[in-house]
Order: sequence, then C-alpha cells, then structure tokens
Amino acid sequence: MQGGVLVCVLALLPATWLRLSTDDRIRTVADVPAAPVGVVFGAGLWNGEPSPYLAHRLDAAVRLYKGGRVHALLVTGDNSRHDYDEPDAMRTYLVKRGVPDRRIVSDFAGFDTWDSCSRARRIFGVHKAVLVSQGFHVRRALALCGAAGIDAYGVAVDEPHDMTWYFGGTREVVAAGKAALDAAFEPDPHFLGPRERGIEEALADRGSGSGSR
Repeated sequence: MQGGVLVCVLALLPATWLRLSTDDRIRTVADVPAAPVGVVFGAGLWNGEPSPYLAHRLDAAVRLYKGGRVHALLVTGDNSRHDYDEPDAMRTYLVKRGVPDRRIVSDFAGFDTWDSCSRARRIFGVHKAVLVSQGFHVRRALALCGAAGIDAYGVAVDEPHDMTWYFGGTREVVAAGKAALDAAFEPDPHFLGPRERGIEEALADRGSGSGSR
C-alpha cells in the first residue's frame, strides 16, 4: 500500500513542478506582456485544416498580432509526412485572417514540445516570446521554453471542458515526466539543421505593417 502511494506521489511530482514553476507566467491575450514573437504550437489537422483546438490557438495569435502584443508569429508543428503539413495549414489560416505572410515563420520540425522550444531558440534565435496553447499544455510549453533559454509568457486559450480537454489534461500528467527529463538533460531535437533567419527578417521592418498598440 505504501509503495503504491509512493509511486503515485513520484508520478505527480513533475506535474506539480510544472504548475508551481509557471503559475505567474500565464496570462490572457489582453494582459500578456508584449514580446517580439508569438509561438503557436501545432495541435492536429482535420482533412488538411487546423483542428478546432489548433484553430482556437491561431485565433488567439491573430488577436495578439493585431493588438500589437507580438510582431511576428512562429508556427511550429509536424511535417514528417508529405501529406501532413501543420505549419503550412497554420500559415494559410493566419493569412486568411489578416496576418501578413511576411510576419509568419514556419518550423516544419516541431515534432514535440521540446523540439519546438529548442528549435525556436537554437534555429530561429528566439529569446523572448508569447506562447499560445490551451491551458492544459501551456504550462509544459512554458517550462520547456524556459529550459531552452527563452523568456516566455503563455496565453492559455479557453476551451469547453469536454472529453478532449479532459483527455489532454490526463495526457499532460504523463507528458510532464518527459518534460522534466528534457528540461534536465536538454537533448538535441530530432532534427536540428542550420540556423534560419526567418524571425530576424520578419522583425526587420517591425515599424510598418504590424499590429497597432
């Protein structure tokens, strides 16, 4: 019995670490501190279009950009197969809603949250950012981006607490363990590649065409 309790306590330690270390970094679209870059994490496609959860993340990113909270958006997701391209679907969605294409940078190798955070810092040179995700995931993103060297705040996108939400929350308990290991050991992402200047170029003329303050 005591062994079972100990196992449960140990299993919950990473999730507790995530909550305690990120509580003061979670804000809303209206009150998040401004940063040069907003990072939007992939959340699946339905028939080539952003899933509802991903669409809600992108909607929040549009509001951040148009409100002047960020000046460029890094969309990071999975493009491991020719017929599955999260970043391009995210870019198309954002452009249709008024974000200039030149303000959007795609990371096609954001295979998991650590890869997205590590590559944002090491490949795209992001030092300060606003992270956009649902509440059950944004804490892990904040912790991992912090471990990767990014000064970040998170916007937790509101969602109805349906079965998808509860599944996501349950999954995060398991994912927190991997996050703790990633933060501790900082492994290379699955694909590193050369440094890219997309963010630098997207921010070069930030005085024109970005959202108003």
